[in-house]
Formats: sequence, C-alpha cells, structure tokens
Amino acid sequence: MKYSPRSEGRKLIIPSFFFIIALCVLAFINEIRFDSLLSFGRCALSNVPMNNGSSETPLLSSSSVDDEIRILIGILTLPDQYPRRHFLRMIYGTQNVPDGVKVDVKFVFCNLTKEDQKVLVALEIMRYDDIIILNCNENMNKGKTYTYFSSLPDIFNETDTPNPPYHYVMKADDDTYIRLESLVASLRPLPREDLYYGYVIPCPSMDPFVHYMSGMGYLVSWDIAVWLKDSEIPKKHLEGPEDKVFGDWIREGRRGKNRFNAKWSMYNFPEPPTRCTHELWPDTIAVHLLKNQEKWIRTLNYFNVTSNLKPSKLYHIP
Repeated sequence: MKYSPRSEGRKLIIPSFFFIIALCVLAFINEIRFDSLLSFGRCALSNVPMNNGSSETPLLSSSSVDDEIRILIGILTLPDQYPRRHFLRMIYGTQNVPDGVKVDVKFVFCNLTKEDQKVLVALEIMRYDDIIILNCNENMNKGKTYTYFSSLPDIFNETDTPNPPYHYVMKADDDTYIRLESLVASLRPLPREDLYYGYVIPCPSMDPFVHYMSGMGYLVSWDIAVWLKDSEIPKKHLEGPEDKVFGDWIREGRRGKNRFNAKWSMYNFPEPPTRCTHELWPDTIAVHLLKNQEKWIRTLNYFNVTSNLKPSKLYHIP
C-alpha cells in the first residue's frame, strides 16, 4: 500500500479542530469563574471595616473634599486707608497656597461717610472685589468686630456655594503680616468646629483656656460665627477692647472647646522688645505691630518675599 502524506494530514485536522474548540470552552468557563470570584471579593471587602486606629476612611486621595480648606481673612481697617489696602493687596496677592486651599482676604470697614469715599471705594470694589462694608458707624471697640463676625452668615448664604462657605474665619489688624502657607499648615490638623485660635494674652501665658486671643489676628471655625449671629450674649456686651470682649463672649457662651495657641509663631515685631515680642524666625505665621514702612521692609526682606521675581529685560533690580 502506497503511503500518502496528504491523507495523513487530513486525519490530523479533525482532532486538532476539536482540541481547539475544547480549549476555547475551558477558557470561557474559567473566565466566568474568575469574574465571579473577583466580584465576590469586591463585595466582601466593601463590607470589611478598614480600621487603622482612626474613625476616618483611610482610602481618601489627596484631592479629597476633606482635604480642602476654605479660610476668610477679614482685615479690619478704615475707608480712607487707600494706600494701606493697595500695599496689603501686593503682600497677599503674591503669596501662594497649596492646591485645594482657598484663602480670601477682604478689607472690612463700616458705612462710608464722605462723598470721595463713595467714588474711590466703589472703584476699588469694581477693580478688586475684596471689600466688605458693614452696616455700622466706624469704631474700634464699640461693636465693629461683633458686626463683622455676626454678618458673615448672611453675607455668604448663597445656595450655590459650599456649606460652610468657609471652614475658618479670621479677624486681623492691618499692621499684621500673615504668612498664608504657614497659617494653612497650622490649621490642617485642627478641628473644624468650635475652634478658637490665636496668640494667647497675657503675653507670658501659654494656656489658651485662661484668657483670650490677641487682636493682632484670631480665628474661629464657621459654627462660632453662626453662633455669634444668633446668640444674645454678645449683644449685651459690645464695648471694650475688642479682643478681650470677644474672649468674654466665648467664655460666657461656653464656646471654643477646641483652642490653639499659635505662640511663638505669632508675635509682635522684635523692636522695641517687650514680653510680647520675638525675633523674626522661619517658624512664623504672623508678625504684628508693623507700624511703619521700615518695619514692613525688614520683615519682608527677612522672609525673602521677592525670591520668585522673574528676570526680564524690562527691569534691573540689583
């Protein structure tokens, strides 16, 4: 019998065909089983509490909503302080804050009383949109601070804004230099409710529960601003040193259970030396009592605020 390679090849084709089909069926069955196991595993893991010693979910990314911080800094000043406002706009407008952080700096004063103010302040608002005009007569220690804090819930009550609109609201003097990144870093680990933050008075004290925070710049969580609006306590006691009076409200209302003493990252300018002063140093959040340009320039030079100036043919600054 003569051997034929062609006939042998035909005999091999049919078993090979069925073998390939069997492999495909097996692969299909295994894929179904794997997907089922994977789905089961996901369901099981979703119901397992991932407890790492914290009540917070540990799988949040760095861009999580919980990582956002919204801060309002209200600088209490006077309507006629045009040069000071323009200067402070440069100071704060050239500072950077981390991603996910919103810091709004607003200038706060009472009702306008002069014709030139009505024009010049209106132009400022049109250009910068960074002014809050309170419904009050201009004063320092007769309720202006109360009007500022208690007005905020009604000013920022738009329905299309986050709730709360700000996690923290701050009152600051216009002779205080605030380093925004340092402020934000100090707030990150702190509670966002019932917080009272600042530089403790008297100056030698380090206990934030004894007296009150200095008027150079103190901060509270949003819920305290809402409480100030609704409470009768501050309405009965408006006059007196505004920072001390504010501390009285907090104490009488049993607020500020969470307190943070930012001393000595907040301090008065080192000259003239007092018990409230400190040398300029890197670990600084705020410097107070910058009453003249010389003190401002010394402070700004120390923190090298012009280091990011880009080279250009348009100017030469040695």
